[in-house]
Amino acid sequence: MKPLHIEICDVTLRDGEQTPGVSFSCQEKVGIATMLDTIGIEVIEAGFPAVSAGEKECVKTIANLGLDARICGFSRAREGDIQTAIDCDVDMVSIFIPTSELHVRLKFKKPREQVLEDSLKMIDYARDHGVQVRFAAEDASRTDLPFLKEVYRRAADHGAVLLSFADTVGCLIPSEMQRIMTELVSSVDRPFCAHCHNDMGCAVANTITAAEAGAFQLHTTVNGIGERAGNASLEELLVALRMKKGIDRYDLSHLTELSHMVEKYSGITLPRNKPVTGELAFSHESGIHIAAILDDPATYEYFTPDMVGSERHFILGKHTGKKALEHVVASLGCELSEKQICRVLDLVKDHSEHKCNITPDVLKKLIRKAKESSS
Repeated sequence: MKPLHIEICDVTLRDGEQTPGVSFSCQEKVGIATMLDTIGIEVIEAGFPAVSAGEKECVKTIANLGLDARICGFSRAREGDIQTAIDCDVDMVSIFIPTSELHVRLKFKKPREQVLEDSLKMIDYARDHGVQVRFAAEDASRTDLPFLKEVYRRAADHGAVLLSFADTVGCLIPSEMQRIMTELVSSVDRPFCAHCHNDMGCAVANTITAAEAGAFQLHTTVNGIGERAGNASLEELLVALRMKKGIDRYDLSHLTELSHMVEKYSGITLPRNKPVTGELAFSHESGIHIAAILDDPATYEYFTPDMVGSERHFILGKHTGKKALEHVVASLGCELSEKQICRVLDLVKDHSEHKCNITPDVLKKLIRKAKESSS
């Protein structure tokens, strides 16, 4: 297993809040930031201070919480934006500019070389005011590689400590990310960041691939929220890093709590089958599966629910087997004869085939019915 040299920058409070219809209160942002810090996330992008007075005040509040995580403020390549971020006492300012021909042509209507020169002056401004700079190339994945490398080289020459590669529209697949990131890392002597969107469902895979290719700072959001189809999911990435790369310095036991916190605050309901923190992530119905899990959970669980602060659930339905039913019945404190167990099993399968959920209350009714019929 090749070791990875990485850190996590979670952008839930900025990019996650750009999810259509999502707006966190400052109290909610403080709660999320505190939980991220507890997990051990190294960098928290606290917001975009120039957006509003309230946003600025909240970023400053988070920056002064005394967290172990470094706090980053997001900024356009404008002096006013950068000064607003600096006034928030952040550790780092992330200055972004579009670099693709399409974005520059539509947004600036002037040569991209001129856009770059103007942006480099803003890096100088931030550094002159004593703050570290992360330089972010927006739509980097659709920027021609020779120009992109030149952009990053110039930013590094002006003192940017991190260079961020943004797959802004989620257009890459892992093989493309591998090729591009390998080329960038070997061409520019600065740590790179991978900022991946999920438009084709590849954000987590692309982020892991970028790390394997040498990217240092990996960007995430809790539950993968973000514009359009969202960003790389924090909880999925951290579990993959633990299970596949042996990175165990993050406290994953808080992931489910954090995931549900962001679900509540954002108003975005998690898919029931969402990996790691979804309702069904550790739920089992198949009788064959449950019988094996009762002997050894590793048969059908690659990682344990307690690792991420969750619980295992056995669901009764048409696929339930006798051993699973006996386990569930015993957990309710009930004792049934062999004949009664078989009768309850028949009733469970009949109910589920009529699309009736077998809740604990329903199961208790079926148990009573089986006892009555056998008396």
